[in-house]
Amino acid sequence: MPDLIRLLPDSLANQIAAGEVVQRPASVVKELLENAVDAGATYIQLVVKEAGKALIQVTDNGIGMSPTDARMCFERHATSKISRVEDLFNIRSFGFRGEAMASIAAVAQVDLKTCRPTDTLGTHVVIEGSKVLSQQPCAHPPGTQVSVKNLFFNVPARRNFLKSNQVEWKHIVEEFTRMALARPEISFSLWHNDAEVMHLKASNLAQRIVALFGKTWKENLLPCREELSHAALYGYIGKPETARKTRGEQFFFINNRYVRHAYLHHAVMTAFERLIPESSFPFYVIKLTVDPASIDVNVHPTKTEVKLEDERSMYALVQTAVRQALGVHHLSPAIDFTIDANFDQPGRMTDQQDDTPLSPQEYKILQSHVHKATQSSAWQQLYPPPNRSLEQSNRYPDRLTQVNPEQKLALFPDTAPKPGLLLLHGRYLLSQVKSGLMVLDIRAAYERICYEEQLSKCGVHTPEVAQPLLFPVKIELAPAALIQIATFADELIRLGFQIETEGNHGLVCKTVPASCQQINPAEVMATLAEQASFYTDQLRLGKHESVAAAIAKRQAASMALPDSEEAMQALINRLFACQQPHYTPDGRKTTAIINLDTLDSLLV
Repeated sequence: MPDLIRLLPDSLANQIAAGEVVQRPASVVKELLENAVDAGATYIQLVVKEAGKALIQVTDNGIGMSPTDARMCFERHATSKISRVEDLFNIRSFGFRGEAMASIAAVAQVDLKTCRPTDTLGTHVVIEGSKVLSQQPCAHPPGTQVSVKNLFFNVPARRNFLKSNQVEWKHIVEEFTRMALARPEISFSLWHNDAEVMHLKASNLAQRIVALFGKTWKENLLPCREELSHAALYGYIGKPETARKTRGEQFFFINNRYVRHAYLHHAVMTAFERLIPESSFPFYVIKLTVDPASIDVNVHPTKTEVKLEDERSMYALVQTAVRQALGVHHLSPAIDFTIDANFDQPGRMTDQQDDTPLSPQEYKILQSHVHKATQSSAWQQLYPPPNRSLEQSNRYPDRLTQVNPEQKLALFPDTAPKPGLLLLHGRYLLSQVKSGLMVLDIRAAYERICYEEQLSKCGVHTPEVAQPLLFPVKIELAPAALIQIATFADELIRLGFQIETEGNHGLVCKTVPASCQQINPAEVMATLAEQASFYTDQLRLGKHESVAAAIAKRQAASMALPDSEEAMQALINRLFACQQPHYTPDGRKTTAIINLDTLDSLLV
């Protein structure tokens, strides 16, 4: 019987290794940028075409390579970073495995030009599918340029698994952003399809954050710094009011290497406890400096996961530094001894509510129930007829009588709200109902009303009437946010927004929907960019529902409070004419009932 075990050919082994290292164009970007930084570059240019599928080119002014090194860098496990076992425990550079260039060359057409400052001529190497096609002298300035063309040209199945250009470009921007934050002292530029997207000058960390994410962060960053005998921390956190519903702007760096670390992220979240809604995430860029011997970066091929020797002390260091930054700026929560800890506090009237959104499963169940009941059903639950108990109405929502909205007050004359509506603290509207007291969140109610109005417009084939702005509004957003906005271009146009790009971070809004002249388009775009992932991924909303939700949130913020009992009653009527009156688009409650038993218990 013949032997079964045999060595794999180098070309096949390299393709297998590439499956670990090169998952998408952004993986190539990461490896090439890290090599440029390790080469001591002070300027790095990244050029991308077709979201990296056609071209990824990184040019640096680093130390360059000799002719021999230029050829050796494409061999597997060829590296200048380690030469003995002890070096594995003293790693300060990025790439050190010696797999990146070999893996990239196995699945792409690679063109490398490099020259050392002391050399008269440089070296030009052309390699395709792990095969060296040519190597010859060339004229080249000091530094290295690596061009990766037609990624996965020889592995069509892998290429078919790539996402749309929009998605792949977003991942590239994320990798570029992480490296730019890791090394703010280096100048970076980013080009996409022959247009410069970003040009970042050498700066400090605060200036780099503002350059990447926009000028609004000038007023919203809090510095944090803490030191121990064996570790140091510095960086910036966002003020609590900048917390967002979705992840994406949380950055941890250990020895200037971007890492994902759930344990340390938890330390930040606990420091922000009670300052931000439970379902929101604060902005932070935190850098830890530790002894390389105390961490293991060799636990994952992409090296974004690390293992710390003393995680508990690092947790305490992060938590203390963040809490101190919040405390110095008088942002720590004060303890209110007048509030019973057994009762939930009502949500604040802010854009980011304290209520935890429904899970996608709960949201779908809610939708199915609401669609089975009519608008009048909501009234019946609040003001049930004498022959039906509130308990029965709540237990069997799908058995409620089908009633036309125009007929509901006629059929149930005693279900109309009783006199004596009360506006409380400019936040809530109180109304007497048969079971006790209804508390209506005014902002949340407006949000539901505006959402359903906008949703009806999204479904109409005729575009909304656009109102030209006397002065076009300039909007500054981070590159990742611009990518988010671009995915909703058709929906925004249909609703009446005419938006054009301007520069690296900018948009210009020239028209707004005629029915939304009072809203600030910059706030709508910021909300849409911030909430898009939450709406589409967690709530499973479509694009037109997501745009409608973003507009409704901004519209609700600009709505005037009802200033009379008639206006209060009108607000209640409008809310309960909605298809889903009890919840905002993102799942927060619009109303709550305090029954008589609860009120009685408070007075015992």
